[in-house]
Amino acid sequence: MADRGVSKNEVESAIRSGNPEPTRKGRFLFRKNFTYNQLWRGSHYSIKQVAAVVAEEAEYLVVVTVYAFYFKISAKE
Repeated sequence: MADRGVSKNEVESAIRSGNPEPTRKGRFLFRKNFTYNQLWRGSHYSIKQVAAVVAEEAEYLVVVTVYAFYFKISAKE
């Protein structure tokens, strides 16, 4: 996850309070936007969106993969 700039806490937060979307194979994708206002790979971004793909097992959830999307928000003059 570190290579995508995502922490374990952000993934857990996305799963617990993010917006779920059904995906293939009965899995769910949980999205959550975080205020970022930092540099990522040389560019400044205002928002980081964490999207975790999760498979539901009998007694627990399995995180299949995690995506990170970075957005620039600029004020119009």
